[in-house]
Amino acid sequence: MIQSFFIGEKEIKLPFIQGGMGVGISLSGLASAVANEGGVGVISSAGLGLLYRQTPRDYLKDCIWGLKEEIRKARETTRGNIGVNIMVALSNFADMVRTSIAEKADFIFAGAGLPLDLPSYLTSNSRTKLVPIVSSARAARIICEKWLANYNYLPDAIVVEGPKAGGHLGFKREQIEDENYALEKLIPEVLEVASGYRDVKSIPLIAAGGITTGEDIHRFIQLGASGVQMGSIFVPTHECDASEEFKQIYLKSSRSDLMIIQSPVGMPGRAFKSDFLEKMNKGNERPITCPYKCIKTCDYTKSPYCIMKALYNASRGRMNKGYAFAGANAYLSDKLRSVKQVISRLKEEYNATQSTGILQDLQV
Repeated sequence: MIQSFFIGEKEIKLPFIQGGMGVGISLSGLASAVANEGGVGVISSAGLGLLYRQTPRDYLKDCIWGLKEEIRKARETTRGNIGVNIMVALSNFADMVRTSIAEKADFIFAGAGLPLDLPSYLTSNSRTKLVPIVSSARAARIICEKWLANYNYLPDAIVVEGPKAGGHLGFKREQIEDENYALEKLIPEVLEVASGYRDVKSIPLIAAGGITTGEDIHRFIQLGASGVQMGSIFVPTHECDASEEFKQIYLKSSRSDLMIIQSPVGMPGRAFKSDFLEKMNKGNERPITCPYKCIKTCDYTKSPYCIMKALYNASRGRMNKGYAFAGANAYLSDKLRSVKQVISRLKEEYNATQSTGILQDLQV
């Protein structure tokens, strides 16, 4: 049987964290469905100002309003655990963090950069737990050292994201296929960092990147992870907030359709091939202005396209104007399912793997 675990005093009955996927892929619909099954549902804060447009339009204010609305809608449909994924690279990172804490999100998952000041946003009555996303033991060590020294705080959990993840990757391009950077190598290394603080605080690890089956889940829990984070597996579900056209990309693609791109954010990323990316590679796409200033590291005068608009267009089904980020095993999806069906299958696969392992131990 799959065991629950705790992040602080919060029990995660099903140790599945749904990855945050933007723009508009994981919102309250998907998040609440996963939370209702006992996992942690995660709302992506990226680009919410494109989804929630008020009059007069103000992208940064619209993002705050949009996040409040998504957390509110999630709370109306679940009593389970809801988190918010916030990229450190966002220019409105501070606004998204403050809003998440004020709206009493259960967790903040912060990646795409080192969230070195994240605890500074907590207030005396905050209930939100802080979970950085790292791709190396070095990053985990730096965060723990800085948080403890500056705020007398340690992460409530750490997501360890390997190079098979979808979206932006915390690796150099040449490291992505290097086995020395595989998630199987990273988990024990980050576990050693977390173990160094066990006398102060228990810091559970969450494995992420390319996890698709119950057998995968079992393997990483055996390596020392307390839970797993999965994103791509939840895209081809009825509850996913993306358009049907977006979901069909996952269902109709093969392994050869996946590619590593260089994002305008300045990081490599994994995505499905598209006509838009082909045009971009030929230099046929170029933003004329930057109306959002949404990413700290993005210089639109040098960027081949606006990533926030491209991801937003894709989520709405306009695939000729965008593309779909995806994990290394996203092509394995074969049909549209409910979140409940996906999780039931994962449980069955996990239990079968565990039973096989027990039987082999008895035979030895």
